[in-house]
Amino acid sequence: MDHYDSQQTNDYMQPEEDWDRDLLLDPAWEKQQRKTFTAWCNSHLRKAGTQIENIEEDFRDGLKLMLLLEVISEIVDGNVKMTLGMIWTIILRFAIQDISVEETSAKEGLLLWCQRKTAPYKNVNIQNFHISWKDGLGFCALIHRHRPELIDYGKLRKDDPLTNLNTAFDVAEKYLDIPKMLDAEDIVGTARPDEKAIMTYVSSFYHAFSGAQKAETAANRICKVLAVNQENERLMEDYEKLASDLLEWIRRTIPWLENRLPENTMHAMQQKLEDFRDYRRLHKPPKVQEKCQLEINFNTLQTKLRLSNRPAFTPSEGRMVSDINNAWGCLEQAEKGYEEWLLNEIRRLERLDHLAEKFRQKASIHEAWTDGKEAMLRHKDYETATLSEIKALLKKHEAFESDLAAHQDRVEQIAAIAQELNELDYYDSPSVNARCQRICDQWDNLGALTQKRREALERTEKLLETIDQLYLEYAKRAAPFNNWMEGAMEDLQDTFIVHTIEEIQGLTTAHEQFKATLPDADKERLAILGIHNEVSKIVQTYHVNMAGTNPYTTITPQEINGKWDHVRQLVPRRDQALMEEHARQQHNERLRKQFAAQANVIGPWIQTKMEEIGRISIEMHGTLEDQLSHLRQYEKSIVNYKPKIDQLEGDHQLIQEALIFDNKHTNYTMEHIRVGWEQLLTTIARTINEVENQILTRDAKGISQEQMNEFRASFNHFDRDHSGTLGPEEFKACLISLGYDIGNDPQGEAEFARIMSIVDPNRLGVVTFQAFIDFMSRETADTDTADQVMASFKILAGDKNYITVDELRRELPPDQAEYCIARMAPYTGPDAVPGALDYMSFSTALYGESDL
Repeated sequence: MDHYDSQQTNDYMQPEEDWDRDLLLDPAWEKQQRKTFTAWCNSHLRKAGTQIENIEEDFRDGLKLMLLLEVISEIVDGNVKMTLGMIWTIILRFAIQDISVEETSAKEGLLLWCQRKTAPYKNVNIQNFHISWKDGLGFCALIHRHRPELIDYGKLRKDDPLTNLNTAFDVAEKYLDIPKMLDAEDIVGTARPDEKAIMTYVSSFYHAFSGAQKAETAANRICKVLAVNQENERLMEDYEKLASDLLEWIRRTIPWLENRLPENTMHAMQQKLEDFRDYRRLHKPPKVQEKCQLEINFNTLQTKLRLSNRPAFTPSEGRMVSDINNAWGCLEQAEKGYEEWLLNEIRRLERLDHLAEKFRQKASIHEAWTDGKEAMLRHKDYETATLSEIKALLKKHEAFESDLAAHQDRVEQIAAIAQELNELDYYDSPSVNARCQRICDQWDNLGALTQKRREALERTEKLLETIDQLYLEYAKRAAPFNNWMEGAMEDLQDTFIVHTIEEIQGLTTAHEQFKATLPDADKERLAILGIHNEVSKIVQTYHVNMAGTNPYTTITPQEINGKWDHVRQLVPRRDQALMEEHARQQHNERLRKQFAAQANVIGPWIQTKMEEIGRISIEMHGTLEDQLSHLRQYEKSIVNYKPKIDQLEGDHQLIQEALIFDNKHTNYTMEHIRVGWEQLLTTIARTINEVENQILTRDAKGISQEQMNEFRASFNHFDRDHSGTLGPEEFKACLISLGYDIGNDPQGEAEFARIMSIVDPNRLGVVTFQAFIDFMSRETADTDTADQVMASFKILAGDKNYITVDELRRELPPDQAEYCIARMAPYTGPDAVPGALDYMSFSTALYGESDL
């Protein structure tokens, strides 16, 4: 032992922690080790043209052992224990120690390999290298897993271990060139077969099937690539469905918003306004989020495709992000002005209702006045009247004409109101027009009858000499005063509509001015009553046969007093109505100020947040994870602000329900706040998605945080307008600052043009930060390629130019095997066999180099 000292011998004697020196004293163990090592050595010495018959004799001179290992120059003569210890060390180091599965130790790696290969087989449960192999099914399963044509595994029985073991040993020796290192009888007859002997024999299978291990590695690579493709296809399908659903919602919504057909009633239009408010508060916000999420999903998918070296995703026709944005723009265009139109229509209907009520009041008053007038004008009482009666009739007619002229203004008002109702498209215009026409026709007829009666009276005026001047004076003064009272009653009962404090104050001032005229009106009333009293005295004094009535007018003192009392009663009612309206306008003013107070805070807050997000997106503070965490906290604070928006919506609804149409206390409308809020939510979500994609790119491309900070610092330095993009010249300066040699010579210009075609494929003239970091990292990206996948398939196919269905199903998981089978085209080469599939075109199609 010139080359080995005792310590070295002990090291070889203990290659593992579980080495048991006492085994060296076990005759059965010694016998098994002799046989195992003899078979193992002969399998390696066969090419040298020699073999071992007896361990002690053949190793006595050390020549065969040196030939086998080229490391041993001498061994102790006849030292059986020393020889057997060294036998195991040699086997361990040269047959087992190089076995590694998933970076485990040699023994554990070999055991894991066995478990994986035999997992699908019934009645096989490999847990160790001794009793797990006693029934022989484990050896048969290893052979069948790699060479199924050599063993009919279905006919083997667990209760026949000798047959199973001998079958495995014979087949291994005959077809796999693995010598018989074990005896079936020894294994079956031993309670615990020797672990090292079985491990040595099993390692021969591992080395014999090393080609299959390459196939497993190839299968793992293919599975990884297919998993990426399947995930990307799922994301594409999700995008297509979400885009279709959103476009369908927009398609259904736009006609509703474009429908500007007005309703006939205030209630119906207010219901339309309420439906629109529900749309803005309940239906549209989720769609805004869906649109934002759609863009985020699209950007994330494109990032994943770039990182996995796949072609960019092109949605189906009509479902591009630009198509969604165009459709959304059409939606907002249809939405624009809809609420204003609704409010204008409500205002128009309110005006129409007011005018219609005013028309009915004036028409009723006029019709009541004209009742019986035509019969009176047609009456020929003057034909049998006395001279005094004729003169009285003439004066009475003059008084009637005065009364008629006084009513001319009311008729004109009625016609003007009817005309305005027509111009405002009042739904009940036909009945209004018919009634107005009747009044006008009757008025024309009254004018004609009045003229005709005057002419008749004037023809007999020469016969009339006496006239009662007092009655005439009474009639002349009573008629306008009576008309004034009727007008006052009409005005006092007239409905009004105002929208501001100033308007109601104007009405109140006018009413106060009217009240100031009442003392003079009362004096006129007393004067008229004094004339009537004077007439009564004359009649009583001179016994005039007047029967106590005024022949020139039908207006009696009782009627004047009655109407005067009515006017006095209406004055306090008008006072009350004006006070109530004044209180309502004060309440409306409080609503305006309440809304303005919040809007003037929320509007600048939204603008400030938009500016802060813009700064955050271009500043660098900590790692990308820190920035993402900060942005998510920022998003949370923004979302927590939503109750204030909802509170403002509630105040806005109160303003609309109060029919308030303007607000001088603020420049912000609810529409401004809504649009700003939606833009704020969309901007923070997009900014978060950009950082997430940067993290995804950084991790996938292997970019360090320092590199990412350097990229961001350079980008921000040249992004002087803080737009988040660089122009061509800014981008060139940024590249030069990072060490790119891009000169102004033709070669430099050509190189820069090539880079721009990568970072700005759509030729928009700007470079985003995401495109910038994609370019900076793509040259060193460690991604799989079509050639790598093709090479992996070729291993599974056993170096054939095609692969079969059985090979795919044997080497790949079921779902991925069926995925390949469904998409692979038939192989048409000259060496094709029935059912052959073309894995080459399939591999290139995965990377967009051909059609899938």
